[in-house]
Amino acid sequence: MDHPLRAGRTITQPTGYRAFIPAPLPPDPALQVDGPLLALLSQAERDLGRLDALSTLLPNPDLFVAMYVRHEAVLSSQIEGTQSTLEDVLAFESELVQDSTPKDVEEVVNYIRAMNHGLARLAELPLSLRLLREIHAELMQGVRGGDKSPGEFRSSQNWIGGAGSTLRNAAFIPPPPHELMKALGDLERFLHDSREQLPLLVRCALAHAQFETIHPFLDGNGRVGRLLITLMLCAEGALSRPLLYLSLFLKTHRAEYYDRLTAIRSQGHWEQWVAFFLRGVSQTARAATATARSIMQMREAHRLAVVQNARALALLDRLMVQPNVSAPRAAQWLDCSFPTATKLLIDFESRGWLREVTGFGRNRQWRYQPYLDLFHQEALDGSMSAVLAPAQVTGSAFSGLPPAPST
Repeated sequence: MDHPLRAGRTITQPTGYRAFIPAPLPPDPALQVDGPLLALLSQAERDLGRLDALSTLLPNPDLFVAMYVRHEAVLSSQIEGTQSTLEDVLAFESELVQDSTPKDVEEVVNYIRAMNHGLARLAELPLSLRLLREIHAELMQGVRGGDKSPGEFRSSQNWIGGAGSTLRNAAFIPPPPHELMKALGDLERFLHDSREQLPLLVRCALAHAQFETIHPFLDGNGRVGRLLITLMLCAEGALSRPLLYLSLFLKTHRAEYYDRLTAIRSQGHWEQWVAFFLRGVSQTARAATATARSIMQMREAHRLAVVQNARALALLDRLMVQPNVSAPRAAQWLDCSFPTATKLLIDFESRGWLREVTGFGRNRQWRYQPYLDLFHQEALDGSMSAVLAPAQVTGSAFSGLPPAPST
């Protein structure tokens, strides 16, 4: 059933444009978490629980978290138009930037820093507007959009639309500046006061959609809004490690994602949005679980092959944190001589574990390619799932936002 005013209302502003003013969460009439939606919720909670349980069994969970954070940073940034790959980010971190390295790699590196900052700050600061502003400041520092008030909520009107759009013909206009802090205050209260009312995953779905509707920054809203999901899961203990990120699912189902957000605002279709979100949680958690298991199996196989060599074992562990390596770096990691490190790297290359990536005779760099391939396979499997088994669309048909919305 449609409830056009359930999510808020569009109000004509003094200068003539029409902006959307969101209603406070939770939705009214209340969200109906029953029937098929309840089944989706139960499945998503089970899938998330399996992922979290597996993360506690990993020999050293922090070895994997660093790569998952990079992987998410690449995917989330690609939604906003960046071209950088996981390999580009690793090369940048290894100071191996080439002429072919995309200039936007620093945006991805900023996302990694912003994510790590937010996760670290959860230990001393509740999930709050203050924390979101800190994350935004890290995200936008010194990159495209860095001149658009990093770390500050906007004081001017923004909008979403195609190239050349204006306030007169925008696809969507968020609340005007004078309504912004009330909407954000309502969202912050929902984050803190709704824990007994609704299941966590449902609250994550509602909070993410509301944040994107409010669009509180001049740039970077999509990335901060996606990070908000992981922060909520970690802050409330559903994940002991930040291993669930929905960017791949949202990128793969991008058209439906924007359609669902539009339908919330125009028709009050909160239930359909939550169902879409829960499908994403299930699919993403299952994929992350499979990848983690594959990593564990690969790690064990590689360790067994060199179990008598303490330096080789130490190098394998370091490669899971930083898969790019040179002989000087390996020598520093292992506290050994350059020839010893070089011999070990060449041995790993002969086993098919390392790939030389420079083509140089000197100053060579290697990459732990089988490890990276597992993350690429997860992305490929996620993309293929949309082709082989597209998400079911329920409810009324509606038009989506343009393909290149504001970030």
